[in-house]
Amino acid sequence: MTGARRRGRPRSGESVDRRAAILEAARRRFAARGFAGTTVRAIADDAGVDPSLVAHYFGNKQQLLVASLELPVDPISKLAGVVQDGVDGLGERLVRTFVTSWDPHREVIATMIRDAMAGNDTHSPITMVARSVLIATVTGVLDGPDRDVRADLIASQVIGLATLRYVVAVEPLASAPVDDVVRWYAPAIQAVADDSR
Repeated sequence: MTGARRRGRPRSGESVDRRAAILEAARRRFAARGFAGTTVRAIADDAGVDPSLVAHYFGNKQQLLVASLELPVDPISKLAGVVQDGVDGLGERLVRTFVTSWDPHREVIATMIRDAMAGNDTHSPITMVARSVLIATVTGVLDGPDRDVRADLIASQVIGLATLRYVVAVEPLASAPVDDVVRWYAPAIQAVADDSR
């Protein structure tokens, strides 16, 4: 009876293979469809596993995104807290949240940005987070017909801040206390968030 699958828990090698297949399928799906456009069922189908196995290994779609991108922080949870109070004060909350989340992981963030800038990799963690999480989440809280482009502009400011602070290490921005960075940067983001004309 060769080829028949054994029921029950997978052997340890099978477990690693299935987990890796799920992660690879998730990376492809998130890159192609974004976070909102990706379902656990589609990832499971692509990986050739039952959707319950995705939940077994990763808990939920949000935790799968974080695992698939190998991120040091969970951007979905962080952004949910940022946008829950709407547009008022969004600039300050966004800058403070990102800088306090990223500062302990400077080297990882810098490497992810360098990797994204080094080639045309549309599947890089920074690119995927910018598209699937940051832009999508910020767009949802903005008003006006130009909210999509304004969300893009806000994302470019956030990624630009990270690039100057962690990769290029421009002083005094690179070593400035979080409160100073918020004071300098938040008004520019808030102006874009508020402009619904």
